Amino acid sequence: MEVNDALVQNLANLARLQFNEQEKEIIKKDLQRMIHFVDKLNEVNTEGVEPLLHMTDAINILREDQVKGSITREEALKNAPDSDGTFFKVPKVIKKQE
Repeated sequence: MEVNDALVQNLANLARLQFNEQEKEIIKKDLQRMIHFVDKLNEVNTEGVEPLLHMTDAINILREDQVKGSITREEALKNAPDSDGTFFKVPKVIKKQE
């Protein structure tokens, strides 16, 4: 695949980006290096190698749900800067739009 000014301009247009001439040259060289890298990967013999779908063979290694003890409301509110005995009190953060 050839990376030319038209390709860079088309990609910039699709991505809604604007480049000056110096930036276009840098982008063009970067794209050429990326394509060269992918071409190198295509040279690797993958005959008989199954596609990797997951990074590990483990499937659904989730623990069973277990009911465990919890702290009391008083313990939860003990270090709160402000509460009404049942809930945490926090400053209002919603403003009315006028």
